[in-house]
Amino acid sequence: MTATAPSPARTYAPALLPRLVLVLAALLAALFTAAAPATAHAALTASDPGDGSVVATAPNQVSLSFSEQVAMGDDSIRVMDPQGRRVDTGELRDMCSGSVVRYGIGLHSGLPNGTYTVAWQAVSADSHPISGAFTFSVGAPSATNVTLPTRQAGGGPVGTVYDIARYVAYAGFTVLVGSAAFILLCRPRGAEERPLQKLVVRGWLALTAATLALLVLRNPYTGSGKFADVFDLAGLKAVLDTKTGASLVSRLLLLGAAALFIAVLFGSYARRQREERAGEAADPKETGDLTFGLAAGGTVIAGGIAATWALAEHASTGIQPGIAMPVDILHLLAVAVWLGGLTALLVSLHTVPGIERAVVRRFSRTAFVSVLVLTATGLYQSWRQVGSWSALTGTEYGRILLVKIGLVVVLTGIASLSRKWTARLAETGDVSLGAGGETETAGVSRETEKAGAVSRETAPADPARAAQLARQQAARAKADKQRQREADPERAGLRRSVLAEAAVAVVLLAVTTLLTTTEPGRTAEQEAAGRGGPVSTAVPDRPVKISLPFDTGGPNGKGTARFELDPGRTGANTLHLWVDGADGRPLDVPEVKVSFTLPAKDIGPLPVTPDRLAPGHWTSQGLQLPLPGEWRIDVTVRTSDIDQTTVQKNVKIG
Repeated sequence: MTATAPSPARTYAPALLPRLVLVLAALLAALFTAAAPATAHAALTASDPGDGSVVATAPNQVSLSFSEQVAMGDDSIRVMDPQGRRVDTGELRDMCSGSVVRYGIGLHSGLPNGTYTVAWQAVSADSHPISGAFTFSVGAPSATNVTLPTRQAGGGPVGTVYDIARYVAYAGFTVLVGSAAFILLCRPRGAEERPLQKLVVRGWLALTAATLALLVLRNPYTGSGKFADVFDLAGLKAVLDTKTGASLVSRLLLLGAAALFIAVLFGSYARRQREERAGEAADPKETGDLTFGLAAGGTVIAGGIAATWALAEHASTGIQPGIAMPVDILHLLAVAVWLGGLTALLVSLHTVPGIERAVVRRFSRTAFVSVLVLTATGLYQSWRQVGSWSALTGTEYGRILLVKIGLVVVLTGIASLSRKWTARLAETGDVSLGAGGETETAGVSRETEKAGAVSRETAPADPARAAQLARQQAARAKADKQRQREADPERAGLRRSVLAEAAVAVVLLAVTTLLTTTEPGRTAEQEAAGRGGPVSTAVPDRPVKISLPFDTGGPNGKGTARFELDPGRTGANTLHLWVDGADGRPLDVPEVKVSFTLPAKDIGPLPVTPDRLAPGHWTSQGLQLPLPGEWRIDVTVRTSDIDQTTVQKNVKIG
């Protein structure tokens, strides 16, 4: 008996896969090593001049300090005078030193007194756009007519396309990883079935195209917001030097390895499955080595691609980044195996007439493990990103997270229904999910083949008539398959529940992607605390009106000061003050003074000396309040040369 040597094509892939696993493992380790832990989501921590400050002379520059590294361009900081004209030089100054992240911009000389507005925008280290504005005054506060820039960092048409690419990237990753895992873990025969092959390849194409789009759009996304900057090679080079750029390039390299994985999966692996089904002799060791190599290589590739998100977004910043990044990778993999596998199962149920019930049961167990991993990692991520119960309802991140949790609960409920349908299928004892099992499947195939043979024997010579008969035969075969799928109530019920799962999964994936672009609740609360107010403060959109009883202790010293601030918000306001005596009539006192203080930001007191408009009535135009918050209003009333008192009250300014 002569032994047959295995062909080089069959031995090449198993021998190459262990080496590929080692190379990818080294690449993944290098990525983790290069990821420097950050302290928090980027936020403005200080400015010079300070927010709301009044300086005696005009500064020669404005500087901003941030909690972590940010991406800024020449147009990222704008300084405008009270008339809205830019007074900065337009040249960004990098003043970073060690752990201090500071950027500045020069000002023109000879600036007159008045209130100046600083508007800034940047992209934080976790790829999220941030922006803000504040005011400072030279000499004394003044009225201002500044219109802030409408374009936010990461906004506009470029931002919209960039966000779409993010959604496509997550969807492509989910389909690619989940479908490949479904084939290896649940349905090895799927490697030779055209519908599943198309699904995996389309997932790879979507992820690759989206990653390329994110890379070329990164420069205009963080800078000018113009599509023309896609061709700016200097800007692209700058992007490659950032953590986000390195992650995107690494993802493209890993997708190259994923292409080799797909080629082996649908080549050597599919061929061996076909040989085993045909009863041809095969070396079990070679088959086992190939399966192990695909599983190990696929896991490393999928983990590496997931790491490109973990290293560039929320997980790489904030507290415990060393724990958060591996947890985030497990979370992404669990989502992909569950939702992507669900997509593959739905495709199989709709395209394969006789899918084995063991396939559904294996996927049910795989999905259950994925949900356990998803729950454990999700709880940790929620604690890390939200930080407190109040942030669940008081921040945008928390509210979106509640929506995600609700969708997961709904999806889990539908999945439990699918498990019940699977159990009912197991009780029927059928070999397959097709109506009548394999016997009826074979019967339908024989009837179709017989009809095809008869049609070929009686095929007319007219080509048009022959084409018509061929179309009728194809339609009859399609109808047979559809009737076969619909005839079994258990199979139909399972298909409907899986379709419902897939629909909810699409919404869940969109919400998850939205969550990655939202500022974490823990950070939002910390920033709000730094501003001296709660996360969200409801401020009435109407003038502020208060009444302050007073008693100076002298003759006619009792009365009430009625105070009105219109519109009662940041910016320019009009102040009206009426002083009434104890009898309710206007009291024309010698002097009244008003001051405003924002203790949370150490602003003030800002003195105001209103003008007498009529007996007992004083007013002041153009009163400037630079920031929202809890302001303390002090009103001083003097009723004689020696009798005076000061009364105060806190009001919310929006």
